[in-house]
Amino acid sequence: MGNKKTVIFNSIFFIVLFSLTTYMVLKGNELPQILDVLKSTNPLYYFLGFAAIIIFVCCESYIIHRMLNVLGYDISANHCVKYSFVGFFFSCITPSATGGQPAQLYYMKRDNIGFSVSTVVLMIVTILYKSVLVFLGIMIIFFNHSLITDYIKDVNFFFYFGLLLNVGFIAAMLILLFEPTLASRILFKLTKWCEKVRILKKRASRKQKQKESMERYHNTATVISENKFLILEMFVVTLFQRILHFSITYIVYRSFGLNTLSFIDVVSLQCIISIAVDMLPLPGGMGISEGFFLSIFKKIFTGSLLYPAMLLSRGISYYLLVLVSALMTIAAHITIKDKRQIN
Repeated sequence: MGNKKTVIFNSIFFIVLFSLTTYMVLKGNELPQILDVLKSTNPLYYFLGFAAIIIFVCCESYIIHRMLNVLGYDISANHCVKYSFVGFFFSCITPSATGGQPAQLYYMKRDNIGFSVSTVVLMIVTILYKSVLVFLGIMIIFFNHSLITDYIKDVNFFFYFGLLLNVGFIAAMLILLFEPTLASRILFKLTKWCEKVRILKKRASRKQKQKESMERYHNTATVISENKFLILEMFVVTLFQRILHFSITYIVYRSFGLNTLSFIDVVSLQCIISIAVDMLPLPGGMGISEGFFLSIFKKIFTGSLLYPAMLLSRGISYYLLVLVSALMTIAAHITIKDKRQIN
């Protein structure tokens, strides 16, 4: 699947970055003291965090399954779950999450879902994912602005800049999705360039196939866009998905017996971190996410609780997600047979 050298490089890059992050986090801190604090928490909260990340991934699976059904594809929910885990795994280990969707496209193609259809479905998933992030960011600015002044003075530039980048990205994706002429021009120019530098061999039939593919691409986008209730439903599911993921920090907060801040406040602060690092070219915002957590939550997890809280929050919401997704990616590779070879 894909370029094996790229996968190996990204895996090595992930391990190196993880090692550096671990070193920077633990440097100057007493590891036995951190472990003692972690041991003192109720294990029930760990299970709640684990359940949260599983449901988080399954929310995306539901969206993919729902849209494929609307488009007339009879794909099992089980396979859609695997698509999602594959996507999250490769997103977690590649800069700016660039590897997730190509990996998903590969396994969807194995199920005989054409690239023109799967591309539209995954683009809409991405647009929804980022639109909800922007929506929550705007809600925080208008209805919970005191959090920004009280807790994120040191990183507020990254929050606003991240919000701006996400808005620009969403606008570009929408134009690419619903402007047929522009998308076609980009595809044809990219193909011509690939032929010129001999990445692709020149074929007279390729242009006609691309035209047919672009027609299916825009027909798929039209079918989805005309189903307004479907879009609204998917937005609500994505909103639930994002809040659930951010709530892992609240689960950690309560695991230490803390209750001063409300659920909304803790979730909002974690949302601010996500917005700040979302468009940065690092796998999962690794390193900088930990730094922002320590900066923002230092007034909340006081004393010896700050580093254990960060390790638990990031450990469950990101590193555990990487591990589970890696196992599910192996399962997907074994169980999703290539129907193109069978038929």
